[in-house]
Amino acid sequence: MAKAATRQDQNADDAEPEDQAPERALDEGKLFDYITGRAVKDNDKEQVRQRIARAIIHEYGIAAEDMEPDFKVKVSGKNRKLDIAVFRPGTEHTAENLYRAVIVEKEPKVGTKGAYRMRDPDEASKEFAVLDAVMSEVASCNYGLWTNGLEFFFFQKEVTRFDIWFKPIGDWPMGDDTIGTREAASLARMRPADPAMLRTAFRRCHNYIHGNEGMPKDAAFWQFLYLIFCKMYDERRRGEQRVFWAGAYEPFDPAGQKEIRRRIAPLFEEVKRAYPELFKGNEEITLSDRALAFIVSELSRYDFARTEVDAKGAAYQEIVGKNLKGDRGQYFTPRGAIRLVVQILAPQETETVLDSSCGTGGFLVEVLNHLNRTFYAEKQLKAGDENTQEFISIRDRLANYATHKLYGADFDPFLVRAAQMNVMMAGNALGHLYHMNSLEFPLGHLPGVKVAKDEIPLGSIDLIMTNPPFGSDIPITERTILEQYELARRWERQGEGFVMTQALKPAVSPEVLFIERCIQWLKPKGRLGIVLPDGIL
Repeated sequence: MAKAATRQDQNADDAEPEDQAPERALDEGKLFDYITGRAVKDNDKEQVRQRIARAIIHEYGIAAEDMEPDFKVKVSGKNRKLDIAVFRPGTEHTAENLYRAVIVEKEPKVGTKGAYRMRDPDEASKEFAVLDAVMSEVASCNYGLWTNGLEFFFFQKEVTRFDIWFKPIGDWPMGDDTIGTREAASLARMRPADPAMLRTAFRRCHNYIHGNEGMPKDAAFWQFLYLIFCKMYDERRRGEQRVFWAGAYEPFDPAGQKEIRRRIAPLFEEVKRAYPELFKGNEEITLSDRALAFIVSELSRYDFARTEVDAKGAAYQEIVGKNLKGDRGQYFTPRGAIRLVVQILAPQETETVLDSSCGTGGFLVEVLNHLNRTFYAEKQLKAGDENTQEFISIRDRLANYATHKLYGADFDPFLVRAAQMNVMMAGNALGHLYHMNSLEFPLGHLPGVKVAKDEIPLGSIDLIMTNPPFGSDIPITERTILEQYELARRWERQGEGFVMTQALKPAVSPEVLFIERCIQWLKPKGRLGIVLPDGIL
């Protein structure tokens, strides 16, 4: 597999996966309408509408048959158009049966280096005129949503004796109208995330920290990751009441925001104690109460354990890619290339896998995705159809694999931590990831070397999948490294072949040494999938 030489290549995935649309050919310039089943014209607004329609169906459990696009409602003698109208289940599509209304705008453009400042409901109030008018006029319409694909404003109607109020809420209830009260929100149902909506949620959270809190991208990234860790840890606390939750109205009330912080602060202290290999112990959540409440409200609605491995990986990469690509000289392996390598090598549950230049963990997560699909196929199950016992069995098998068979190494400590989070989200457990220089191993002073010498000595790995740093502009010149490699020595022609001498070359491109190092790391009959520059073979 060839790729043009770059300054430094790390294997993470850069491309977004295709959403699971029906298998049919669409004409150019057309989109599939999840509500009507027909082809519609592709444009910026329609892309947002279809994302929302899909989420209403898959996340909220509302049937497409109970929805209608471009539904007109007469308000004060004028026709008002709803981009998506939701009707009471099984009823006729009339204004009298309308109970949820959606207004959609196209997604705002965000610069590659900037961030979109997220508005609160008061700041965006002018956007809600049509929604307010329809909800006021139609007695049965209890819930509304205005969105531009990045900002989401959910409303619940409250009718008093003298007035009608539209209260901002953190999320819509499920299709059966169940919504957690402030007292019962910790027991409210979480739901598996739709892939596109989870990516959007991650973007919204990072944008809020970067754009509204004014934090640099790196700082915003880590604040977001701290809360992801809290969310994952909270889901794993079996038999205990959830702590990572937000009541429907808490994010919009200063007292409610403080209650959220009161729950999250001790949870983060637990997380740091539980993962001493990832946290020094002095980390702090420095977000404002408002920002913390926003992110907890965004993430708490989803059941990460029941969300597809691939969806979580793509959402995570949405944030990682924007923080690393271009800023630190890292470049990422396309998702399709990662999948191809994993499919060809077809890792088994009994085999160890190593990525010697793991970057943000693209190959490692795809291995877990591959095994997850394998486990479901073995049980002849489709994700989402399993019962609780079957789900726990598969989840525990995946976690056990990550804990005992999955290994990675990288020279950049930032990437090692980022990769661990990626593995944690995918496998519900930490893998064995080492901060070290794989070419220098088993020598070197970095903290991962000592443990790696015991856990993954040379000659101990079944499969290696990697995209190492390569290029003539980053040659390896350290003698202590070059001395470990036959390919770092000069070879002299002798008869029909070549003989290795003891003379070292002054510099060798890293990809040459990585080929030899990977072969050294493999067991006999081990398998290697490696990305290399064109022409090296």
